Amino acid sequence: MNSKKKKYLFLYLKTGGGHLAPARSVANYINKYKSDEVETVLADGFEKTKPFARFIVEDGYRILQNKSKWVYEWIYAFHKIKFISQISAFLVSINIEKYLRELFAKEQPDKIIVFHFFLIKPVYKILKKLKMDIPVIIVVTDPYIAHPLWFLNKQKNFIVFSEELKNRCIKSGIEKNRLNVFPLILDEKFSKTPSEEEIKNYKIKHSFKKENILLIMGGGDGIPHGETILQNLLKLKIDFEIAFVCGKNKKLYNYAMQIKEKEKLGNLKVYGYVDFVYELLSICDIVITKCGASTFMEILMMKKVPLVNSYIWEQEKGNVDFLRNNKLGIYEKRIHKLPEIVQELFSDKNKLNEYKNNIKNYNFENGTAKVAEFIFK
Repeated sequence: MNSKKKKYLFLYLKTGGGHLAPARSVANYINKYKSDEVETVLADGFEKTKPFARFIVEDGYRILQNKSKWVYEWIYAFHKIKFISQISAFLVSINIEKYLRELFAKEQPDKIIVFHFFLIKPVYKILKKLKMDIPVIIVVTDPYIAHPLWFLNKQKNFIVFSEELKNRCIKSGIEKNRLNVFPLILDEKFSKTPSEEEIKNYKIKHSFKKENILLIMGGGDGIPHGETILQNLLKLKIDFEIAFVCGKNKKLYNYAMQIKEKEKLGNLKVYGYVDFVYELLSICDIVITKCGASTFMEILMMKKVPLVNSYIWEQEKGNVDFLRNNKLGIYEKRIHKLPEIVQELFSDKNKLNEYKNNIKNYNFENGTAKVAEFIFK
C-alpha cells in the first residue's frame, strides 16, 4: 500500500470573508477526518502580488461595498458583458500567475479547489503551461445569484449551493453533470444548537442580563450606516440589550463607545472584531445585518431571525429574495423603520416565534461535511 498522502490545495482571496471561511471549513474537516490520507494546503492567491494590485482588488472591494455601494453595483452590472469580464480576469491573472506557478511546482497538488472567481483563469492557464493534469473543482460561493466571472468558461466542474443557481447555470449553457449542488459551507460549530445551560453560561460570560437581546453585525467592517442604525435603536423605550459588533471598523467602534460612555448605556455592549459570533448568536433573538451569504446562513442555522437592512445588488439579491419568499426573515432598507420592527417582534412573541418556527421547519443543513466528502472522493 502506498502510504504517501495526497495533497489538496485550497485557493482563496481575501475579498470579504465569504471565500476564506468556506475554504478553511472544508480544509478543517478533511484535516480532522481524513488526515491519514490527505494533507491540505490553504493559500492566498495574492500572497506575493504587488501591493497596488492587491489594494485594488481586496481593499477596493471592501471600500466600495462600505462607502460607495452603488459604484460596486455599477461595476458588477458591467461585468455581465463578457468582454468586460474577460478584461478583468486577464488583468488580475497577470498579477498572480508567477506566484501560482511557483506554488504548484512546490506543492505538486493532487487536487486544486478554487474559492474565488479571479483565480479560475490563472489556475487553468498555469496548469496548461506546466502540462500538469490536476483535477480542479470550482466552489461558487454565491448561493443564489453568482458573479458573472464564475462562469466565463462553462466547461469546468462546479460546486453550487442552490438548485436555483444550478438551473440558472443550465439555462446559460453549462452541462448538468458539471454542476454539483450542496448546502452552503459553514463552520462546523454552527451545526450545533446550544443547550439552555450553554445559553445561560454565554449570557453570564458576556454580561447580558435581559431576556430580549438584539445583535447588530455586518461583515468584517461592521454594518453599513451603523452609526445611524444605533442612534435610532437607542431611542426605543423597551427592556432589551444590544450587542453591537463593529468588526475592523475602528471609526464605528469609537463612535459607539463614545455614545455608550456619554449616555452611560448599560444595555449596550460594543465589540470590535470578534471570534465568538457563535456565542453572540446563541444568546440573541433578532439580528440586524446585511445579507452576505455566510452571515445570513449562520443566523438561520442558529434559528435566529435576520432583519436585513442592506444588500449588494445583484449579487446578494437572491439571498434577500430567499428570506422574504420563505418568510424566514425581514428586509427593511429604511433605517428609521428598524426600531418599530424590533419593538414589534420583542413585544409580540407570537410574531417572533412565527419566524423562528419557519426557520426551524426549513431544516437547514451545514454543507461542509458533504462538500468535503465529495472533494475527497
